[in-house]
Amino acid sequence: MKTIGLLGGMSWESTLLYYQLLNRGVRERLGGLHSAKILLHSVDFAEIEQCQVAGQWQKAADLLGLAAQGLQGAGADMLLLCTNLMHKVAPQIESQINVPLLHIADAAGKKIVAQGLKKVGLLGAIYTMEDDFYRVRLQEKFGVEALIPERSDRERIHQIIFAELCQGIFRDESREIYLEIMKKLSVRGAEGVVLGCTEIPLLVRPEQADMPLFNTTALHAEYALDECFSAETKDI
Repeated sequence: MKTIGLLGGMSWESTLLYYQLLNRGVRERLGGLHSAKILLHSVDFAEIEQCQVAGQWQKAADLLGLAAQGLQGAGADMLLLCTNLMHKVAPQIESQINVPLLHIADAAGKKIVAQGLKKVGLLGAIYTMEDDFYRVRLQEKFGVEALIPERSDRERIHQIIFAELCQGIFRDESREIYLEIMKKLSVRGAEGVVLGCTEIPLLVRPEQADMPLFNTTALHAEYALDECFSAETKDI
């Protein structure tokens, strides 16, 4: 069993889920008292969020890259960046390490393709929805088109993520807003929705939606577990 390095804290609410999912997954596979071999570097999210707002993406990449090097040096065989948004700087982080960084969009893309879907909605932080790093990866690697909500809906989604979900606040009213936005995406042809923020699954559950939901937190953890027990860790 390989050692998984978690680059988390963005927010710690969802990083907690990663820890639970990985340990439960190992127990399911091996039984008994087995648990995952995990190394965790949890950043101060306020510092990263300030970089986001200021457009200082390289500064954020440097901070996360340094943390990634520390996880590698401590013995991590692979890394998970426990956030969708900060995969915007995944290439810069990858350039600073020698172990695989398992991309969260790849975890989502594999599952979407396995279900035979070609067009999905994408919900997440406004940068994840509006920048092309996520949508282009889904299109180029998996042939999946990702639709994003209207501008006013994108702003509302983003506001709920940072003002509520990342602070452990989960309101029924916010859930209804997300579900209504999903319905709008369905009308535009979305066959499912990628929950492209690791906190959204804390608010919206699959049984509450009228279409398939792709929980990127769970899919990312599953991807890591598959790699953890593979004979050889490699890119898909």
